Parts: sequence; structure tokens; C-alpha cells
Amino acid sequence: MFVFSNFLSGIAHVLDIGLNIYMWVIIIRALISWVNPDPYNPIVQFLVNVTEPVLYRIRRFLPSMGLDLSPVVAILAIVFLRSFLVRTLFQLAQRLY
Repeated sequence: MFVFSNFLSGIAHVLDIGLNIYMWVIIIRALISWVNPDPYNPIVQFLVNVTEPVLYRIRRFLPSMGLDLSPVVAILAIVFLRSFLVRTLFQLAQRLY
């Protein structure tokens, strides 16, 4: 049973790191949008291509205002996933050990 416990612990670690990186990518994209970046810059294109699928889905449910709150909602969702899902996986792995 310790193999499955280690597997769950590994998934929790990878998920935690992935969510943390994605949160920082969203933060960087939000900050970069304030300075009117060059849309042909490869870094800007990467940030938009990685974050737009998630932010677009969130924007569909938010009321249209002058301020785009989709990055804030996405970051709150990531914080929730990190505190709920990752902790649950760690605790489950700990109990299986």
C-alpha cells in the first residue's frame, strides 16, 4: 500500500507545483497587460496562449464591467484547489502509508 501512498504524494507535489506556476503566469500576464505589450513578442504570445483558455471561460460568466476580474477569479480558484485538492491528496497519501 505504500506504493500507492507514494504515488498519491507525488501527484500532489506535481499538482501543487503546476498550480503555483500557473498562478504566477496569470499574475505576470495581468501585470504585463497594464503596459500595452507588443502582441508579436513571443513571451507575450506564450502568456496569452497559456492563460486565455481559462480566462475566457471565466469571462463568460462574469458581468461585463470596465475592469477584467477574470485573473482574480482564476487566482482564487487556484488557491482553493491548492488548499483543498492538494491537501486532500497529501492527507489521503499519509493515511494510506
